Amino acid sequence: MANHTAGSSPLVALTIAGFDPTAGAGVAADLKTFAAHNCYGMAAVTALTVQNTRGVFAVHPVAADVLRAQLDELLKDVAVAAVKIGMLATKANVQVVAELLEKKKFPTVVLDPVLRATSGEELLDASGAKELAKRLFALATVITPNIAEAAALSGLEIKGLEEMKAAAKRLYELGARAVVITGGELEKPVDLLFDGADFTPFEGQRVKSENTHGTGCAFSSAIAANLALGRQLADAVVLAKAYVVKAIEKGFAPGKGKGALNHFYRQHNGNLVHSHSLHTPPEGSPHGISHF
Repeated sequence: MANHTAGSSPLVALTIAGFDPTAGAGVAADLKTFAAHNCYGMAAVTALTVQNTRGVFAVHPVAADVLRAQLDELLKDVAVAAVKIGMLATKANVQVVAELLEKKKFPTVVLDPVLRATSGEELLDASGAKELAKRLFALATVITPNIAEAAALSGLEIKGLEEMKAAAKRLYELGARAVVITGGELEKPVDLLFDGADFTPFEGQRVKSENTHGTGCAFSSAIAANLALGRQLADAVVLAKAYVVKAIEKGFAPGKGKGALNHFYRQHNGNLVHSHSLHTPPEGSPHGISHF
């Protein structure tokens, strides 16, 4: 496991994802998650979104040549320990990222295959999703779809744990090296890890909170940070899940729609400015992740 003494440089984690003006999801959420795990976050933006806490109203993809230029110039200068990939928006952007991963061989790559916003806005079209499975699955250390994404990518209906296992196996057969399907929307929330040999379920209780915007982004970024810090995949999943659960519990509502995670609950210890807007259940509440 990597250790960093006072004054030493932290590991660099790179997110390649879209920009959410509310800072609840996308690159902003990823950067906050990296920082909460003592990694220095950098970002290449794939799309600009028009949204507030109540929904996504438009998506403006970044041109593939602009995304490529962002990545080329950044990586000429910086050594990256982990890459998290989120919303890519277009097939052309999927291809740019695939070319990068084939060339650079990063030690840790976490792919969160974002296809659609919770509000229904399409974030990657069908041709882009096919290209993502074809080009990126095998280049990622682990992929982290939610149930809807796993169903769309595997072509299988998912209603419970057994269907999750079948979908995870199918995604592995399509090239993924390891799969974590997040099942927060199930009646009994459970996340499932499949590494090609074993299925490992991570059960939890539902968090009674609407402060869940960006949980999938935070979860995948926390896995990336923990892997960069030298932890094994199963341990990284456990720690990421615990981090997101507590960030939901300590979350707050900056607007009139879905609330945000409190990414820095460890530092803040519940004592935030405007603390009247926070919902802070007692420490140690045994909840699992409710939404991804």
